[in-house]
Amino acid sequence: MTRSLVEFIASSKRLVVLTGAGCSTESGIPDYRSPGGAWARHKPIYYGEFVRSEEIRRFYWARSFRGWPRFAAARPNAAHRALAELESRGLVHFLITQNVDDLHHEAGSRKVVQLHGRNRAVVCLDCRSEFGRAAIQQRLAELNPEVMPGADLPHSDFAPDGDAAVDRDVVRRFRVAACDRCGGMLKPAVVFFGESVPAPTVAVAMQRLDEADALLVAGSSLTVWSGFRFVKRAAARQIPIAILNIGPTRGDTLAAMKIEAPCGETLRRAVEALPEPPRPTPPVPESRQFARVEPSPEAPDRAAHRPEVR
Repeated sequence: MTRSLVEFIASSKRLVVLTGAGCSTESGIPDYRSPGGAWARHKPIYYGEFVRSEEIRRFYWARSFRGWPRFAAARPNAAHRALAELESRGLVHFLITQNVDDLHHEAGSRKVVQLHGRNRAVVCLDCRSEFGRAAIQQRLAELNPEVMPGADLPHSDFAPDGDAAVDRDVVRRFRVAACDRCGGMLKPAVVFFGESVPAPTVAVAMQRLDEADALLVAGSSLTVWSGFRFVKRAAARQIPIAILNIGPTRGDTLAAMKIEAPCGETLRRAVEALPEPPRPTPPVPESRQFARVEPSPEAPDRAAHRPEVR
């Protein structure tokens, strides 16, 4: 299977990659829909519930406060590093990710759009000010000194968006931070379930997909439309599709290739199997390009014998 994936990557000149939660599971961040995934243990909070209900906001921020240390400690794994290496070799035209963990950027990928935003930022829904999530964690700690964040959470307590299970009593007493500029409602800078991906973000991703000659899906079940739309678009434009994912996906019938394997090991082996890019020829030093030729000390001074012109 690795050989087929290598051939798929090597034959493309403008490969676009679409990644999902399966790309980050090896970094310790669970996914939603794999067997035993977070969806089976708890349902995510929807945008409408968050903005309408103070109780839901307490529930969200209490869980986020407990889960943040583990989420913040996550580091890129072999999948992120392999995709960054492919980009550095000129083999990835663009990367579209459904993840909110910033791990593609941290691994070195630069041509990236994060469809669902960033969990490391928080935005005020009233004045639109933006804050670092670490700074909000500090404010929550000051407001809730009796609540301990969970650095060593059991995997079953941890969710893909960085939140974690908490007791109902903790939720009831939890104090939520407000915007320190206008007193407004704070929300993580991510797209919640039931919330639309910003149109400019989709437009950028679609433009890059339309430039592609191949699409690789890595670690996504493609259950939600925000990701599946790109597979549908690629199929409609007859762009070849390869899917690397454990378990069935919504796009399996549209793919030319389906590989059931972990993203990290598979992508690492694929990168190792690709031929090394040619090394650039080192430039000739300027001193060698324009070497000055000194006249021989024995050479006659021709200027001394040149007739004078009046």
